[in-house]
Amino acid sequence: MTTGLIPGGQPPDPRPTGALPQQRREPVGHAAQHVENRSRSSVITARAAASFEPVGRSVASARSFVRDTLQGWGFADIVDDAVVLTSELVTNAVVHAGTSADVLCLRSDEGARIEVADRYPEREIPLQGTAINMGSPDREGGRGLQLCAALAGRWGVEYTPAHKTVWFQLDLPARAVGTRAAGPALPSELLPLADGRVRVAVIQIDRTGHVTAWNEDAEELFGYPAEQVTGKPLTDLAAWPHTPGTSTGIAEALRLSRWEGSYGIRTATGRVTPVYASHLRVRDTGGEPSTVCLLVRDHERAVLQTPLRVPASDTSTGSEGQSTDPFEVFIGSPAPDDLDGLLQRTVERARDMLDGDSAFLLLATDDETELEVRASTGLPSARQRFARVPVEAGPGRYSSARMPAVHDDLTAVPGAVPLLNGTGMRSVVTVPLKVEGRLTGSLGVAAEAPTRYSNEEALRLQFAADRIALAVESARLGELERLRRGSLSFLVEASDLLAGTLDRDQTLALMAQMTVPTLATWCAVYTIADQASEPYLSYVLHEDEELIDGIKSLLSKVPPPDPVPTPGARVWTAPGEVAHQAALRSSMRSLGLSGSPTRQVTPGIGPTLATASAVGGETVVLPLVARNRVIGMLTLGKPTDEHFRQEILELAEDLSRRAALALDNARLYSERTAISQSLQRSLLPPGLPDIDGVEVDVIYRAAGEGNEVGGDFYDVFPIRDGAYGFAIGDVCGTGPNAAAVTGLARHALRLLAREGLSGPMVLERLNSAILDEGTRSRFLTLLYGEMRPQEDGSAELKVVCAGHPLPLRLRQDGSVEPAAEPQPLLGVIEDLELYEQAVTLDPGDVLLCVTDGVTERREGARMLGDDGLADVLTTCTGLTAGAVAARIMRAVERFASDAPSDDMAILAMRVPELQKD
Repeated sequence: MTTGLIPGGQPPDPRPTGALPQQRREPVGHAAQHVENRSRSSVITARAAASFEPVGRSVASARSFVRDTLQGWGFADIVDDAVVLTSELVTNAVVHAGTSADVLCLRSDEGARIEVADRYPEREIPLQGTAINMGSPDREGGRGLQLCAALAGRWGVEYTPAHKTVWFQLDLPARAVGTRAAGPALPSELLPLADGRVRVAVIQIDRTGHVTAWNEDAEELFGYPAEQVTGKPLTDLAAWPHTPGTSTGIAEALRLSRWEGSYGIRTATGRVTPVYASHLRVRDTGGEPSTVCLLVRDHERAVLQTPLRVPASDTSTGSEGQSTDPFEVFIGSPAPDDLDGLLQRTVERARDMLDGDSAFLLLATDDETELEVRASTGLPSARQRFARVPVEAGPGRYSSARMPAVHDDLTAVPGAVPLLNGTGMRSVVTVPLKVEGRLTGSLGVAAEAPTRYSNEEALRLQFAADRIALAVESARLGELERLRRGSLSFLVEASDLLAGTLDRDQTLALMAQMTVPTLATWCAVYTIADQASEPYLSYVLHEDEELIDGIKSLLSKVPPPDPVPTPGARVWTAPGEVAHQAALRSSMRSLGLSGSPTRQVTPGIGPTLATASAVGGETVVLPLVARNRVIGMLTLGKPTDEHFRQEILELAEDLSRRAALALDNARLYSERTAISQSLQRSLLPPGLPDIDGVEVDVIYRAAGEGNEVGGDFYDVFPIRDGAYGFAIGDVCGTGPNAAAVTGLARHALRLLAREGLSGPMVLERLNSAILDEGTRSRFLTLLYGEMRPQEDGSAELKVVCAGHPLPLRLRQDGSVEPAAEPQPLLGVIEDLELYEQAVTLDPGDVLLCVTDGVTERREGARMLGDDGLADVLTTCTGLTAGAVAARIMRAVERFASDAPSDDMAILAMRVPELQKD
């Protein structure tokens, strides 16, 4: 959609230049008297234009565009008629004709002219002298011009070769000069009651919502001197009717061109004074907007309250002279693909038809035991949307839903219509919406005055409800089918995401991210470790990240919900109550009401009120049940006074079952991972000993995700005074089975070596122990040695290499040579004849021992091998043992791009060079 707004002046012709002269055909018959040439229009003072694509949603966009434009111009008296006509004409263009639609709004002193142009001029042109059959309201086509004839003061159709334009003029209601409204003379006892002196507080609010003017009556009514509140936001003082203590609603009311209604003002004594207010949005000579607020005590509202509207005339006649109600004509053409738009238009027209102050429409749930609020006007709709009330009779029940009902005074029958509790409405008429005898909804109109409605109004409203019921039910079923399809897609995607991780923290985050903002505005996840543990607040998420900390802090002060295993969502009121109380306390402290009365208003009220507003709506708790045990709760919340619709709660219940199983799987996986890691760490050496005269360093990498120990192992340990044993080995295979043999070998080596056995005897005894394992045994390559540092700075080694890659000795001159000879590996044959070899490491020499995961590192057909390892070692002259091990590991990692598939261990020992004096 593209829009433009040009204030003042005569508007340019929106049609393309170079077009043929316009042809204008005037309808004849009854409608002809409404047609007037454009040249007779008064001076245009402003225009607004918009273009809409040929898609169904453009109809709703066009309605919003016209409504916003006329309300901005202050033409509230003709908004509803203009929206109805625009909706019909744009529907003809974008739905039936299949072209884009151009909407032009023109403002004049007399009223507004609206033009709807499409690009389908080949329609039948009504010629002069030919009778026009507008058709009945039940026909699919032809209602656009019929509506123009019924509602517009003047209208017409203009044609060009490329466009067809239907225009209509709506004039502002004429009022007597100097008189807006008047009432009859009344006896004194019937006049409204007021105090001896009526005080009218005049408060002016700038564009940001801050007080710029505060008169003496305002000081007298509320107790604040002007200097204390000037520059402070009015939201700090106002207690909005449906959310005391929070600022939701008043800020929006201050931005409207005109507003009238009741709310409260917190006085300097700490009490809330009910007031009746009239707001008018104005602008100064510089174009800066502000809002002037007139406030009186609520019982003196008659001073400011706008008189009741004069009932609309019912004398409109159709083309055949029969009486037709404009609302009845309108409800004959709903938009079946736009349920919310249809319902909203229905309540607006119902309110105007019966001259009410508010209207509402509720739809029945699938089992028809509850009604769900879907549209309202004149009520705090944000609070009531999707609120549910039972249908059957009883205290607080919606007992009149199945038949028409008229309530003269709701104060005499409290709870008869729960939706209107606390709204100030006194009289109401409600009628059912039925399809084939089934209750599908309820339509109601209410007024602030008592005894406003009779059976006659109920019959008129019932007639309208009968006309709209089938279309509403069809659109509702279509919406329900779309929701169910979307729910299936949502659950499939959620299942895939939850199945893709076994990490507990990530599962908690996924649960929250899938619910916010798709299902709720905020959520909290409580977890229960075991049956004896209390629920623990594990995760909090809000669609506004700045509010997360505030909600977390608030929930930490609220006892967690009870872990009830009963399936389904249950309402949890504790967060909203605590938030409400905290907001009131914060407001009073910030206004100085709990201390010195002269204390200035501080901005600290903001975060607390924002948190209260965030959790002030409906909050529900769903149990997380897995394997017949409650492992936590999923808490979903809405902001101030919002409710969940039933379909969303059912979807959340399905999600909670999947999330509970995923969370329990993650818990079990975490427990077993912790056990596995603990056992694996027990197989590793506790640490490397400090050896005087020898540097020792090790690098160990186990293959496989989550493995800390594999088939490779190492150890360096003291044997006796001055002697140390060292070993590096490789068990056949990787993973837990190989790690089991690793633990046997490492612990057996220490025990046997400390018994004073020689190297060959140690390995022979270990060989027997491995063979005793039977089918669990695995062959093992092992390099074992004993090392004894000498006084001259060298180190004497005795080495046995049983099938293991040979150790390499790096001398100071850079030469590399094997330090032992190969011998049979362990775990294959019983009788082994092993021998040990003596090696002397001179100062500066390095002994490098590795497993075959290093030498067998591959990149395609290439392998690092013994020669490659020796080449890398030659570059390590002068490096410490740690630096040698690190350089070897870097060379191995860079040799191939793939991750290593085998365990690797690198043991480097170096004799430091002698220090020269």
